Amino acid sequence: MLVAGIDEAGRGCVIGPLVVAGLAVTQENLSALTALGVKDSKVLTAKKRESLVPEIIRLSQKHVLLKVSPMEIDQAVESKRRLFKLNRLEAQTMGQIVTALEPDVAYVDAADVFEERFGQHILEASTFKTRIVSEHKADRTYPIVSAASVLAKVERDRTVEALRSEHGDFGTGYLTDPKTSRFLKEWLKTHEDFPECVRKSWKPAKQAKACQGTEQQKLF
Repeated sequence: MLVAGIDEAGRGCVIGPLVVAGLAVTQENLSALTALGVKDSKVLTAKKRESLVPEIIRLSQKHVLLKVSPMEIDQAVESKRRLFKLNRLEAQTMGQIVTALEPDVAYVDAADVFEERFGQHILEASTFKTRIVSEHKADRTYPIVSAASVLAKVERDRTVEALRSEHGDFGTGYLTDPKTSRFLKEWLKTHEDFPECVRKSWKPAKQAKACQGTEQQKLF
């Protein structure tokens, strides 16, 4: 019996992709996964997460990492169709992972306020039909989902580090980071638009863009 866990990292950031990870382990290996000490990635240090990744992969029958680009996220956020926004995009991505893993049951961290609806949207996006257990804070409840959260977070951190090397130090890319906010404003002083790694539909990006327009008008 294959048991899968699926979770994401980077949902709330304004810079960088949303990373969705999934893994499938045999039921016999669930206890070994728990013994590794996997937890919700947010409560682990970066060093601990990095050390866990090869061990998690070793115990997995399969694992999948998918990145959702800022452009795809912007299209979903600005969609006029009800229930076809970011939650649906995330569910569709998880559906692709279910298809790839082919588990007997999949535990997922629900992004939708309605847990069952989120699970149903995952099933609709998957060509492999299985049982979906969709719950809020599943990354704290089920070690298999905690393991997925670790894989997603480490991949997200690696991607962000590469983006910082390319574009300059923008901090974590999250809305609460003052360095990220400064980066958005400073970038527009020397560029007409944001780089592709920025989610332009996010409010801070729109505000920075609006301020740029106001400053340009003052020049004329």
